[in-house]
Amino acid sequence: MRESRIMRLVNCLSFLVLLLLLLRLECNAAAAQKDVVYIVYMGAPRNDHHHALLLSSLIKRNKNCVVHTYSNGFAGFAARLSDEEARSIAHSPGVVSVFPDPVLQLHTTRSWDFLKYQTSVKIDSSPVDSSSVEAQTIIGIIDTGIWPEAESFTDDGISEIPARWKGKCMEGRNFTSSNCNRKVIGARYYDDPNSKFKTFGTPRDESGHGTHVASTAAGSPVPGASYYGLAKGTAAGGSPGSRIAMYRVCLAGGGCLGSAILKAFDDAIADGVDVLSLSLGSAPGVPDFSTDPIAIGSFHAVEKGIIVACSAGNSGPSSSTVTNVAPWILTVAATTIDRDFQADIVLGGGNKVIKGGGINLSNLNKSSSYPLIDGVSAKSGSSNENSARNCIPDSLDGAKIKGKIVLCGNKDSYQASEKFGNLKSQGAVGMILIDNNSRQIATNYKEAPIAAVTEDDGSQLLSYINSTSNPTATILPTVIIPNYKPAPVVGYFSSRGPSRGPKNLLKPDIAAPGVAILAAWPSNVQPLPGMKEAPLFNIISGTSMACPHVSGVAAAIKSQHPTWSPAAIRSAIMTTAIQTNNLHAPITTNIGSTATPYDIGAGEISVSGPLQPGLVYDTEVVDYLHFLCNIGYNIDRIKNIASSLPSNFSCPSTSGPHLISDMNYPSITVSGLQPSESRAVSRTVSNVGDEDSSYTAVVESPSNLQVEVVPNKLEFSKSVTKLGFQVWFNLSAASPEDLFGSITWTNDKFMVRSPFVVSNTEE
Repeated sequence: MRESRIMRLVNCLSFLVLLLLLLRLECNAAAAQKDVVYIVYMGAPRNDHHHALLLSSLIKRNKNCVVHTYSNGFAGFAARLSDEEARSIAHSPGVVSVFPDPVLQLHTTRSWDFLKYQTSVKIDSSPVDSSSVEAQTIIGIIDTGIWPEAESFTDDGISEIPARWKGKCMEGRNFTSSNCNRKVIGARYYDDPNSKFKTFGTPRDESGHGTHVASTAAGSPVPGASYYGLAKGTAAGGSPGSRIAMYRVCLAGGGCLGSAILKAFDDAIADGVDVLSLSLGSAPGVPDFSTDPIAIGSFHAVEKGIIVACSAGNSGPSSSTVTNVAPWILTVAATTIDRDFQADIVLGGGNKVIKGGGINLSNLNKSSSYPLIDGVSAKSGSSNENSARNCIPDSLDGAKIKGKIVLCGNKDSYQASEKFGNLKSQGAVGMILIDNNSRQIATNYKEAPIAAVTEDDGSQLLSYINSTSNPTATILPTVIIPNYKPAPVVGYFSSRGPSRGPKNLLKPDIAAPGVAILAAWPSNVQPLPGMKEAPLFNIISGTSMACPHVSGVAAAIKSQHPTWSPAAIRSAIMTTAIQTNNLHAPITTNIGSTATPYDIGAGEISVSGPLQPGLVYDTEVVDYLHFLCNIGYNIDRIKNIASSLPSNFSCPSTSGPHLISDMNYPSITVSGLQPSESRAVSRTVSNVGDEDSSYTAVVESPSNLQVEVVPNKLEFSKSVTKLGFQVWFNLSAASPEDLFGSITWTNDKFMVRSPFVVSNTEE
């Protein structure tokens, strides 16, 4: 008791010291040296009175000083401070971190049908009406806002808003409370009127990204959806019965302020969302979880039972580019679906067709009547051959390309639209772009007669040009090729592991469709030339599109299993993932190699398997606190961060990166394993399947890695619902590359698979 009183006195004194410090600050936003927003993160909200007093003192000094306050899921504020003031506050008791307000970036129908077709696990039929159960689940989207009039957000047939909902529908420019309904039950936006950035003034989506993401996660079914007739079908979200709450944090141009993201997390926690979906993140790099707004906000959301799914980033295919790598986040990579957007290139004589790609709605003559020339052959006298090969603006002779289709490389930084715009101004009628990546993702060229081809097909086109004195061709408008094989394939842009952070944690966690995804779009765009009206749907690519697929599945699981923790839901998604494509072969990358866990995590998401996973790895919040110990946080810092701690919690003296391998995660990563060395990793599984059941371990591993599971059989009963086991790894010979494999707990009904990665490089 005496010790408790002393601690309370220390806390009070600490906050008084901080208060006195802040009273000395001059929050003058007009001063150039102080016109910087800093985020002051103070961990769990356990000293609300002092927090309010601190903010009051700041506001009294200058009402424009404080930008946002955080008090629901965590404590802190964002305010205009000088560098010196920020440094002083950072060393004050009770403050976890102080950092400049970062600008994060966005990670920018048929996909659900494909996932259902791919699912290999059959689940028991259930008398429960899934749409009525889903109606109790709320997905929060932190993004660019929402276009509420989109048909995907109609509330026809949806029941009344859950009584537990505490959110609000903020009014703003061209947005009133009546724009919310029983589907879109909340909409907020976060403005800083004194910011150098343009203010939002509305939760309305002005770029389309948030609308696309929200409808992918939870859009109501819309028959006949298409993009100018392409990809026509019924568009519906992964959890079409779930409610949507939109939190606008991003500018129309794509930048998303960290201070606004934290405020959205803080509000969403208080509002009562069940799932949070974020299709945005920072640039690749070594993560600092104490200064990353998404890592901070998601930790406190998970503490409150909210599962958080985030996109892995669009910096692939280079390794170690994955972002949003905190273990409490479900990190999502992107793959293709079995639909190809094909723009055929018909060569002279009509005897040869090259299968180009991309979306073009051009009206070129369907006969092969246009002269075809490559960039080098059209080089201007003042340009070099490499610039001409890639059709760099102003590198070609206008007289040589007038009335022709030009074959261009793409090994430069120019956008296809920039290149063609320049070519068109010189009289060219079309462009063929040689680029493997552009061929994969169905770039939207709109009405421009552009087609992308692979490098192999580009070589064929060059051979054709050089084989005749009068090469001709035409580019046909795009058509959809269904049941395309192979699929899924990892999107070239999808960020890859391993993480640049702790080496004993596998990221990404899961992969989902993120290439050429059709979903709702604002109706404020102008139709293309010759079109009567703009479509209400759009086709775009990115891990941004993959993330809401996973958020939708997470919401469906939550609706069926409302008491499951975020970790149990993540485990169900990961351990039931699919590793094969529609050719029944291993999933491949964009270059044809077999995808590894660094590309797809546990695999491609299944839409039905996670509803009945059999076993789950239920990572607890205390496991995340031990993770913080293992990456170097001290106990005082962790006490500030966590809402609650076990009375006997402490950081072990042996804390270090090697112990991260023992976190009860659905995947396993072991680094620094040397030849002839053995290392054991511990895990615990909880039975969520049949009460009396047994599972046997099946191991897949490379020949130079011996893997043993002890025990290799688990027996569950009414009284035994949790069991632990160890996995022993022994490396017989050094490997220049990381080794991949899996451990699967299986019986006649369930297969509970965990991927593993082993390397002999040091942490």
